[in-house]
Amino acid sequence: MTVPNRPVRTSATLASPASPLYLREDEIRRGIELLYFGYTAMVREADAILAHEGFGRAHHRALYFIARRPGLPVGELLRLLGITKQSLGRVLGELQDKALVEQRIGSADRRQRLLSLTDAGLLLESALFSELQKSMAAAYGEAGQNAVTGFWSVLIGLIKREDRPLVESLRHG
Repeated sequence: MTVPNRPVRTSATLASPASPLYLREDEIRRGIELLYFGYTAMVREADAILAHEGFGRAHHRALYFIARRPGLPVGELLRLLGITKQSLGRVLGELQDKALVEQRIGSADRRQRLLSLTDAGLLLESALFSELQKSMAAAYGEAGQNAVTGFWSVLIGLIKREDRPLVESLRHG
């Protein structure tokens, strides 16, 4: 129900065009706020699943990237996550303790540790992805292809240039 003489805030109102002065502090702050609140809303349901399993977002990111690249070397996962070896060791240890991730020795380099998800890990990652997919698909559908392309451009701009090839490699497996 709407209140007379009071505008209703819709997604169209929230997505008003950026000011031509989009590099000013107010516009930058608006972008940061929208990114923060959008991300929080997107991961809310996935966070609930993780909490039920006794995991956090670092576990989710590890599961996600291992699912994207079965046989992913531990060193590459370390680079993707941008966390310390100690933190990654804790996360992987907990995922292995619950039989969600398995580690094997590399065939070309026996020092290499290659990571894959177990069937249980695949099920958990799939459930987590499903929650993210619902949110992203709804937002993409509402925004349209041109907006999605612009959004991707902004996100790519946030990634350090030297890290962009690593991120791009995920698209090509």
